Amino acid sequence: MENTENARTLNFIEEIVEEDLRNGKNDGRIQTRFPPEPNGYIHIGHAKAICLDFGIARNYNGKCNLRFDDTNPVTEDVEYVDAIKEDIQWLGFQWAGEARYASDYFDQLFEWALLLVRKGKAYVDECSAEEISAHRGVPTQAGKESAYRNRPVEENLDLFMRMKNGEFPDGSKVLRAKIDMTSPNMHMRDPVLYRIKHAHHHRTGDKWCVYPMYDWAHGQSDYIEGITHSLCTLEFEVHRPLYDWCLDQIADGDYRPRQIEFARLNLNYTIMSKRKMLQLVNEGYVSSWDDPRMPTICGLRRRGYTPESILNFVETVGIAKRENIIEFTLLEHLVREDLNKKALRVMVVSNPVKVVLENYPEGQVEMMEAENNPEDESVGTRKIPFSRELFIERDDFLEDPPKKFFRLSPGNEVRLKNGYIIKCTGVDKDEQTGEIRQINCTYDPTTRSGLEGANRKVKATIHWVSANHALDVEVRLYERLFMVPDPDDVEEGKDWKSNLNPDSLKVIVAKAEPGLANAKPGEKYQFQRTGYFCVDTDSKPGKIIFNRTVTLKDDWAKILKQ
Repeated sequence: MENTENARTLNFIEEIVEEDLRNGKNDGRIQTRFPPEPNGYIHIGHAKAICLDFGIARNYNGKCNLRFDDTNPVTEDVEYVDAIKEDIQWLGFQWAGEARYASDYFDQLFEWALLLVRKGKAYVDECSAEEISAHRGVPTQAGKESAYRNRPVEENLDLFMRMKNGEFPDGSKVLRAKIDMTSPNMHMRDPVLYRIKHAHHHRTGDKWCVYPMYDWAHGQSDYIEGITHSLCTLEFEVHRPLYDWCLDQIADGDYRPRQIEFARLNLNYTIMSKRKMLQLVNEGYVSSWDDPRMPTICGLRRRGYTPESILNFVETVGIAKRENIIEFTLLEHLVREDLNKKALRVMVVSNPVKVVLENYPEGQVEMMEAENNPEDESVGTRKIPFSRELFIERDDFLEDPPKKFFRLSPGNEVRLKNGYIIKCTGVDKDEQTGEIRQINCTYDPTTRSGLEGANRKVKATIHWVSANHALDVEVRLYERLFMVPDPDDVEEGKDWKSNLNPDSLKVIVAKAEPGLANAKPGEKYQFQRTGYFCVDTDSKPGKIIFNRTVTLKDDWAKILKQ
């Protein structure tokens, strides 16, 4: 079955899949898998692999397994398992059947390892990790064989079973494949298949004292599950000969999973290392894995990113064989495009100064009608209270304005969004600081929407909220977590954390229209003239907290126009 959706050009992986289908390979089955290690939360980089793995299965009537690579009990946790499941489903995908685990296959993997030992294809090595690394040498020179490489089979079997039974301490012995110490591919120079770890496993408990390495568990797990296309990022390309070698030792018949590599997703101003992300969390640089500054899927969700914007981003970036760095501004652009269609418009004043309409009746309140989203008429309109005393943005007023400043100034007029045209008549200042405490204005009662003067033109429209009805809300203004495009580019003697942005979070109290008192966590809004915001999960009745998702300024759109 060919994928002709929207008649778009196929990527190179789709071309391979379609060729396999035409040739009847694997009886026409398509089976993929997404194999995360449960040692942290998944991030925007994983989104590309998720879309590819699940997307290939969906587009070709196949299945995609979720299989956790839980082969290192020291770093793994059920918390990460649950979070990964939630994030995949939030992105809109569902795995076939129950979630699977490499640990489901530990017994079979061990039996196959014994088979290698019996065939003389694996041996127990007592060299230290440093010695093994040194013996491997460099690609241009042959490595040095271990003194234990030619142990008798029976001795290897005895030692390996005793390793399994917990007789030896961590690091004292490993099981290595016996392949080729002269291979130019360093991964073929007798790679380690098993290491000793006396550690409690989150699923198998204390049953095992030896755990398989990824290179042994990966292909064999694919084989057990009937995976047809094992899609990996480019760093695994050099592992592919080992992947195939391991399968050749245990596979019967013609079936083999095929490993195919693609370029990972790299974003500037971002780290993609779970180890470094964990360091940020543990050392208090961010509040948690779902801190809205983090590139984790849960962090982006909390910040207000939509699954559709992330899927659009992955689709726009595409699938390639060559590594490249993607501009973060592209992701922000696609978030704006999606939120522009969905987010309700509201008025929130971030840095308020009071305006008093001197000719407006005291005690009078009018309900102004405002559209919720001009991009979606189905969401209708809302009513906003208007009164004699208002708040506007302090930046929307200048007492001594420069040329081409069209907002409010003495003697100048502006339109209040969904309201009247007002004119500044003077200001009241703090006698000691000189700071403007109040702006005095008059309003033109004929300029309300629906009246004869409603279409009178002025050069600026500004937002506002009624002072007597304003709701105090906490607003968290997030910036990029790093100050430079490549966080790992540091001066000598410094580490990557020296590139952290000290101003990545600023917290303010803003004045909001009163209807936002009922805002629920996860809801998304456009603060007019400011940006897109999402109600934070910390919000509760009486304390509404907003996270800034993105500003309205679109740097990517400017790039496109150049």
